[in-house]
Amino acid sequence: MKKDHQVETLNELDSALDQLEKQPLPTEAHAVITNLRKQLQRLIKSLEQDEEAERLAALYQVSQSLGVSLNLDEVLTQVMDAVIQLTGAERGFLTLIDPDTNNLNLVAARNIQQENLQRDDMKISRTVTQSVIDSGEGLVTTDAQIDPRFSEQESVIIYALRSIMCAPLRTRGKIIGVVYVDNRARTGIFTKDDLNLLNTFATQAAVAIENAQLYTRTDQALASRVSELETLNQIDRELNAQLDLNHVLEITRQWAVKGTEAAQGWVVIYNDEDSALNLIAGPGGGDAPKLEKGLISNIQEHPASGLIPAKEGKPAYFSAPLSHAGKTIGAIIVAHPQTISVSDQQFLARLAGRAATAVENARLYEAVEFANEAKSQFVSIVTHELRIPLTSIKGYTELIRRGNVGEITDQQAEFLDVIGKNVGRMADLISDLSDISRIERGKIKLVSGFITVQDYILETLSSLRHKLEEKSQSLVTDLPEDPLQAYADPNRVVQVVTNLVSNAWKYTPAGGEITVRAFTKNSHICVEVIDTGIGISEEEQTKLFTQFFRSEAPLVREQSGWGLGLNVTQRLIEIMGGEIGFSSQLDKGSTFWFTLPTTANQE
Repeated sequence: MKKDHQVETLNELDSALDQLEKQPLPTEAHAVITNLRKQLQRLIKSLEQDEEAERLAALYQVSQSLGVSLNLDEVLTQVMDAVIQLTGAERGFLTLIDPDTNNLNLVAARNIQQENLQRDDMKISRTVTQSVIDSGEGLVTTDAQIDPRFSEQESVIIYALRSIMCAPLRTRGKIIGVVYVDNRARTGIFTKDDLNLLNTFATQAAVAIENAQLYTRTDQALASRVSELETLNQIDRELNAQLDLNHVLEITRQWAVKGTEAAQGWVVIYNDEDSALNLIAGPGGGDAPKLEKGLISNIQEHPASGLIPAKEGKPAYFSAPLSHAGKTIGAIIVAHPQTISVSDQQFLARLAGRAATAVENARLYEAVEFANEAKSQFVSIVTHELRIPLTSIKGYTELIRRGNVGEITDQQAEFLDVIGKNVGRMADLISDLSDISRIERGKIKLVSGFITVQDYILETLSSLRHKLEEKSQSLVTDLPEDPLQAYADPNRVVQVVTNLVSNAWKYTPAGGEITVRAFTKNSHICVEVIDTGIGISEEEQTKLFTQFFRSEAPLVREQSGWGLGLNVTQRLIEIMGGEIGFSSQLDKGSTFWFTLPTTANQE
């Protein structure tokens, strides 16, 4: 610093006056010299105090700038610029100890113009920095070229280093690096006081650097975790996009390879029949890496065997078990030419946890689909086989009723009526079961076209009018004069209206009223069947469209039925592109409604 040189010059002058004072001079001259030395010493002391104050002020000023930022690169730059400002050095360097390798890494290099140094200018004495690390104490040399500690060092000679000062970066009793400044052109630039100042500042700088390092590591770890969670979220979406087992296994294999940068990957699954692990997804031959012979059997014997190191030109393998509900159902295997890192192993473990659930869900879905198909096939076979004897029963009953085999008594006629009614019930059941079977198997065929809805409503009501008259029920129709055009299968529309009006007839007491309305609503044709019947409780409303569901209410149990009509009705409406729903109040009646599309593309 500037005042350092002033103090040094005044000290040299004081030393000269001291020598002069010792010479044989007149008394008056001695008095003048003595007085002059006193004034000179007061001036030196004042300059030293001013210099110390300036040092403290400068240290306070630059220290204030530390801690403002937690960005490691910004902190390192701030530290180096502050060091150069405090010491007046030509260049400054900051090296940090790598905690993994214990090597010193140069992390910042700046000059007095506050510029980053180019690679060719990054020449420092490693001997100086290492000696500070080893001793834990800072050092200063006014001329390294003649300093016996460093003059013979190759770096000092080659780089022509002269004034050098270096201090350790110490925090929590541990040295994390060193700060190094120098001047290659001039000697005597730095003093012991400069070193004391640098040591003080280095302690503060070490804390700021460590805080920035901790923040950076935390920020990087958080960013890495967020990235991993985003990846796992994407994996979950892809795994659960379809309930197809082969799709799930292939997605699992692809992510295993991608997430670990492996050469190849496989998925093996236990066979439920013989409990053997079978290769399901992954290459089996060609140029792709092949599974090491006996690896699958080894995994089967040791499900959590994990890493198998690379050897003799063979890749390293890692297996992550697929476990669900405490049971191992398979494994993910990856191959890497060299090794598989711990982080990659952890990724595979997390992938396996998610894949296991998706695999089990896909297998359960396949089992349910197989069971549904088996059930549909069984229903189809049963309904076909029942139609033949039912047709015979119905035919022979009619022949007997007509007297083709002789006269029948009134009692026999009554028995034949009972048989006929039950044959009709069986026929309705078979028809409903057949419809459900065809719908579930996707084999029901619609013959859709543009129809006038009022025509088919009136046709249906005409066929059911005798039933309403039996119970003295009144029928109200609210149909517009303008034709309501819908795109639907006319036979299925008749079936739907028949089911809804028949239910209204069944569950409306004698003397009640049934209303059928039709109108346009939101570009659809809406049909409503309203009754003043017994209504439906809130508890049972949630189960109403379920197969074979029938209310426990005594008035419902008095009526014949199988609990299939509404389920069939709902499915037919949905297949035709419409919707169905209802509203009901117990003991006050119900309103059932359905919609039909008005254009072909709505089906």
